[in-house]
Amino acid sequence: MILNAIKEKLLSLSRIHKRSIMMLIDAVLLILVLLISFYIRLGYFYLPSVNLLILILIAPIIALPIFYSFGLYKSVIRYIGLKALISIVQATTLFASIWGLLSYMTSIEGIPRSVILINLMLSIIVIGGSRLIARSFFESTSNSSQEQVNIAIYGSGDSGMQLSNALKISESYKHVAYIEHNHSKVGSYVNDVPIFLSKDMQILIDKYNVSEIFIAKQFGSQKQLKKIIDELSYFPVKVKTLPSVDDLAEGKVKMRDIPEIDIEDLLGRAPKKSDPNLLKAKITDKSVLITGAGGSIGSELCRQILNLGPKKIILFEISEIALYSIEQELNSMNSNNIKIVPAIGSVMDKKRLEAICNFYKVQTIYHSAAYKHVPLVEYNQSQGVLNNSIGTLQAAEAAISCNVETFVLISTDKAVRPTNTMGAAKRVSELTLQALAKQNHKTCFTMVRFGNVLDSSGSVIPLFKSQIKTGGPLTLTHRDVVRYFMTIPEAVELVIQAGAMSSGGDVFVLDMGDPIKIYDLAVKMIQLSGKELLDINNPDGDIEILITGLRPGEKLYEELLIDADISKTDNQLIMRAKEEAMDWEKLKPFLIELKEASLQENQIKIRELLKKIVRDYKPTSPIVDLLLKD
Repeated sequence: MILNAIKEKLLSLSRIHKRSIMMLIDAVLLILVLLISFYIRLGYFYLPSVNLLILILIAPIIALPIFYSFGLYKSVIRYIGLKALISIVQATTLFASIWGLLSYMTSIEGIPRSVILINLMLSIIVIGGSRLIARSFFESTSNSSQEQVNIAIYGSGDSGMQLSNALKISESYKHVAYIEHNHSKVGSYVNDVPIFLSKDMQILIDKYNVSEIFIAKQFGSQKQLKKIIDELSYFPVKVKTLPSVDDLAEGKVKMRDIPEIDIEDLLGRAPKKSDPNLLKAKITDKSVLITGAGGSIGSELCRQILNLGPKKIILFEISEIALYSIEQELNSMNSNNIKIVPAIGSVMDKKRLEAICNFYKVQTIYHSAAYKHVPLVEYNQSQGVLNNSIGTLQAAEAAISCNVETFVLISTDKAVRPTNTMGAAKRVSELTLQALAKQNHKTCFTMVRFGNVLDSSGSVIPLFKSQIKTGGPLTLTHRDVVRYFMTIPEAVELVIQAGAMSSGGDVFVLDMGDPIKIYDLAVKMIQLSGKELLDINNPDGDIEILITGLRPGEKLYEELLIDADISKTDNQLIMRAKEEAMDWEKLKPFLIELKEASLQENQIKIRELLKKIVRDYKPTSPIVDLLLKD
C-alpha cells in the first residue's frame, strides 16, 4: 500500500518536477561513484584534497548537460528499453572521458589513471541500473495493486512484442502466452513468454487461465483477421483488437480501454480505394444539404462531406437533439472554417425546404431522412408513408423549383419486392424520382440502394451487444433470417461516388458482399465475448438465444435487385440497375391519393394504393396500424 501510494505520488508530478528529481539523483550518484572509485583503487577510504574535492563536485555540472542532450531525461522510466540504455552508455562514456581529461589537464595530485576507468564503468552501471530499478519498481507496484487478467497475444512478431512491452506496466492485464500459426516458432520463447499454436487454445485456458486474446489490427489483411477471429470463436475467451501500437504509445488508446472485437472484422471486407474525383465532384466548393442529418447515415454523410471541402453544409433535421449533436461534432472538426448551418425542419414542409435551398443556393442534396424500423413503420403506417414517400416527393419538388443540380436518395434493399410498409414506401420514393427524372428541369436525380449498416440505430447488432452485457438472452425473430451488412463509412463513401456517376434517374446498387445468417452472427458474438451458448447441447452455457418469431412485415431474405438487368460502373462495388419505372402522368394521381389517405389515417386505402403503385408489394401481415378501427 505504501509503495503504491509513493508510485501514485510520483506519477502525479509534472514532467518538469520528474526531470528535476532525476537530475538531482544523478548528481548525487555521480559524486558517490567518484568517491567509491578512489576507494576501490586505493583499498581504503580516501579523503580528497580541496582541489580534488572541487573536481569531484563539478562532475554533475559536466555530466547533466551531456545526459540531457542524449535524451536521458526525455525517456519515460516505465517504458525504458534498449535504445535508452545505449544512450546511457554513450552519455556516461563521454562524461567520464571529459572528466578524466579535465583531471589530467589540472595536474591535481593523487588521481590514479585507473580511477578514470573505474569511474566510467561504475557510472554506466549506476546510472543505467538506477533506471532499471525504477522501472522494476513501477512494474511491481502496478502489478500487485489489483488482480490481473491473464491474456495471450496473437502473433509473436514486432507488433506482438510491442504489445507485450506495453502490457508490462498494465495494472489490468498479464501477458502469459503468444499464439502463432507458424509451427516452427512453437515451443520457443520471446521475452520469456512461451509460444503456442492456435489449436492449443484449450491448453492455454486450462493451464494458464487465459481469458482474453489480443490481436493487433495491423496483424495482416482484413481477410486474415477474419480467419483468426473465426478460429478463436470456438473457445470461451474474449477477443479484443488494438487499433495500433502507435496509438497505445501516443496515449490515444489506454490499455484499460481496449475494445472488444469489432463486428466489422467478422465481415472480412477489405477496404477498397475510392476515386477522389468522384468524391469531390458534387461536393467540393458547393453548397450541400443533407436531410436527416442527425441519423446514422445522415451524420456520417455530414462527416465525410465536411472533409471534402464544401462551400457550405446545411444540416436539415427534425430532431432538435440529433441536430444539436451533429452540429457540435462537426464544429469540433471544422478546421477549415466551412460554414455549417443547423436547420430544423421536416421533409414534409416543402416551403421550408425551398426557402433554405434558395437562401443558401443549394447545389447538392443528399436525402437520407426516413423512418426505417420495419415493425415501427408497420404500426404507424400513415406516418411511414408521409415521411418516406410524400416527404421524398416534397424534397424532390423543392429541389426542382430551386434548380438544385444533384439530388441523391438513400434507398434500401427492403424496397425490392417489399413485404412491409417501410419497403413499399421507399419503393414509391424510388419510382417518384425515376418519374421526375424524365421531366424537363435542371435537377439530376439518383437513387442508391443498399442493405443493413453496422451499428445503425435500431439495428440488431447494438441490441445483441446490450443483451450480452446484461447476460442475455439474445432475441432473434427466426433462426434462418439472413441479412446483408456493410459498415456505415463504407456505405456513405460509395453513396457519394455513386451520386457523381448519375446521368439522371439511375438506380445504383452497392455490392454488400455475402449475406450473413443472423443466428450464426449471434453465436459468434456470444463466443467472442468470452461466454458460451446455452442450448440443448450445452445446458451449462451462459447465454441463450431466444427465437421470438418474425415481426409484422419482416422477411427471411432481403434482395438488392428487382430485375437482373445490371451493368458495371468504374467502381466494382457499385452497379447500375435497369428497372421498370412508371410515367409521371400515371404516378402523380396515385401520389395525391396516397397523401390524402395518409393524412386522413385511412389505413385500408393506404395499403390498397401501395399495392397499385408497387406491383411487387406483397405484405406478409395484416394491417396492424395503431389507429386501425376494429
